[in-house]
Amino acid sequence: ATAASAFAPAAGTQISRTTTTTLSSSATDEATEAEISSILRPSYTIEPIPLRIGHGFDIHKMVPFEEAGQPVVIGGVVIDHEDQKWTDKDGKYAENPGDIYKTQLGVLAHSDGDVIYHSLVDAIFGALTLPDIGQVFQDTDPRWKGCDSAKFMEHAYDVMKYYGYKIGNIDVTLILERPKVAGFKPRMKENIVKLLHTTEGRVNIKARTHEKVDSVGELRSLSCHVVVTLEKVVGNEADL
Repeated sequence: ATAASAFAPAAGTQISRTTTTTLSSSATDEATEAEISSILRPSYTIEPIPLRIGHGFDIHKMVPFEEAGQPVVIGGVVIDHEDQKWTDKDGKYAENPGDIYKTQLGVLAHSDGDVIYHSLVDAIFGALTLPDIGQVFQDTDPRWKGCDSAKFMEHAYDVMKYYGYKIGNIDVTLILERPKVAGFKPRMKENIVKLLHTTEGRVNIKARTHEKVDSVGELRSLSCHVVVTLEKVVGNEADL
């Protein structure tokens, strides 16, 4: 799916992303102004302070693949895995409620349910004192149904650049019991570096289990926390 620009002037309007590099704090042309939606352009001033800090959090249900209709995607990587021991709390698939059901897992979500990307976008918006991802990309909007969350990341980068900031550093904490993701983390990091135009030395990804506690521990959900710092772009950097 192709997402509309985060600066879309009206719902349903599709905007080409070929002007990404023109979206900077110094841009004043009419085309740029037209792309900035009211929700991402508050009435107050987003002050040009040297350093901003944002936090993002996301959680999604994990269910059997046949119910989700899509795989587990984390950090832009499809997490291939063997059948997992999922707790069927409602007895929908197993004989009794609470029984273990071995299955391929998927993420139940309006978009692709990528908890790292969603948390990162929320952290960037938060650092800039902007509305949360759910207000910008509403889960009732059919444009985002099944959407690749890399589109949200691209828009978050555009917003960050428009306001004159770049990534300082990113610290990700992914929380899920299974499937194991250690082997996928390098690709997740590579994707984040590429989408946010930063470097490997500014991105960290940690993953931990939930010690078999609650829905995460029962493989019925996965979650993520992200902390991000944004640095004000100064001098010639603003033209890059």
